[in-house]
Amino acid sequence: MSAAGDAAAHARAWYHDVHAAVCDVFEPWEFGTVARATRYPSYFDFNLVRIERDPGMSVDDLATFADEALAENAHRRIDCELTDVAEPLRAGFAARGYASERLVWMRHETARPPAPGGIAVDEVPYDTVHPLRVGWFAEDFPEAQLGAHLAEAREVGHLLGARIFAVLDAGDPLGYAQLERIDGSAEIAQVYVRPDHRGRGLGTALTCAAIDAAEDADDLWIVADDEGRPKNLYARLGFRPVWTMVELMRLPGWRPSVVEALHSTFRR
Repeated sequence: MSAAGDAAAHARAWYHDVHAAVCDVFEPWEFGTVARATRYPSYFDFNLVRIERDPGMSVDDLATFADEALAENAHRRIDCELTDVAEPLRAGFAARGYASERLVWMRHETARPPAPGGIAVDEVPYDTVHPLRVGWFAEDFPEAQLGAHLAEAREVGHLLGARIFAVLDAGDPLGYAQLERIDGSAEIAQVYVRPDHRGRGLGTALTCAAIDAAEDADDLWIVADDEGRPKNLYARLGFRPVWTMVELMRLPGWRPSVVEALHSTFRR
């Protein structure tokens, strides 16, 4: 296997390892795996259909399969690990009310540059940044119901050993990064800055703090929208793209018109 293929295999293995740490149901199907976390039914990252091999199926057939496989969940989520298979299907899924995103997995491989000066980053308890989590969900999923999602995400975060780094202003969080670990590897799973404080270098400072906290990790991952701008920031901080996949998701209340409006803001 080439070096590039080996790196992509490592990224794919980490993605599967995270599912293995959280999900309690794994149902093989002919072209992949249905993974579900029955304790966290509204947490879409852990209740999904994984396409691991080319199914040669139509949008209608795949959507029907997802409806059956995720019948106990209000959402629908299909992760296609083969971008060349997924790309021709994206328009058809959009017509069915699915948002889609091509995600790039990036591995930290070179030293980061100095962090921006004058920005203090502190490690804080998980709940300190709760207002930011609410804001992020409202920004990315404006038509969805928050429901039990944040409570489930909190439990999953603790399960994955989440460490939280934040920029505070008189105790109020302006932005945060979340670092998660399994065995010897880690992922910067979330980086978010309040809209009214973007452009000041807070996201860079937060990402640098998380990188430093994971300096002993065998592999450090971060995932970005392959069609968005954050991946360029992460590249400047020493991350290299190694694998892409396509995420297809429909939440309750999403319609084709809503999906079209989300395309400019939907991101991990």
